[in-house]
Amino acid sequence: MNAAVPLRARAFSALLFDLDGTLIDSAADIACALNRALAEQQLGGLPEATVRELIGRGVPTLIERALARLLPPGTAVDSARLRAAFDVHYEALYDLQQVRSQLYPGVRAGLAALFERGWPLAVVTNKPTAAALRLLRHLEIAQYLALVVGGDQGLPRKPHPQPLLAACAGLGVPPAAALMIGDSQTDVQAARAAGLAVVCVPYGYNEGADPRALPCDGFIESLSELPALIGAPLPQTS
Repeated sequence: MNAAVPLRARAFSALLFDLDGTLIDSAADIACALNRALAEQQLGGLPEATVRELIGRGVPTLIERALARLLPPGTAVDSARLRAAFDVHYEALYDLQQVRSQLYPGVRAGLAALFERGWPLAVVTNKPTAAALRLLRHLEIAQYLALVVGGDQGLPRKPHPQPLLAACAGLGVPPAAALMIGDSQTDVQAARAAGLAVVCVPYGYNEGADPRALPCDGFIESLSELPALIGAPLPQTS
């Protein structure tokens, strides 16, 4: 842990979680939808391992990064059509029962333990809200979450602090009383800008960089470690 004050000694009232790369390994499905969208415009495709390095800051950024890998600079491409195709193919994975996204080890146990202790929990993601909710329900962890703030709710996307501030407002806690859990520089930057402490997991995506180098307040190898690290929530005051 690289914080001056141990996290257990701090007073937190709520927890905010990133989704992709923190709770859920969704790279296989993201790569599948991306490659199907690219194939429709005969733009080639990328290996899943490469797509893992491109994930972060939302689908428009993912598409931009993918095109930069595949095409010469200045090539004209209909990015809006690609985005629409990505959304269609991503949703179709559920209809075709081809979803391969899965929870990271310890996520279900960690969320269940936190929920049972009375922690208010929220997800803050750049993924569209409906897609995030469908994935959370599919993997049967939506019941632990009081709130989902998605990237299509009219707010700037992370690393802007506004989504985290909106989650804190929705949970009724001040930012200083909330802890962010993420896997990327995007999450750390958003948390710092919003005035939240932040813990990171060493797996996930982090746009291809090593998550262990992130300047956060601590690391947990698994979400199952979080309940012991932070203890019980501070009671909220009206």
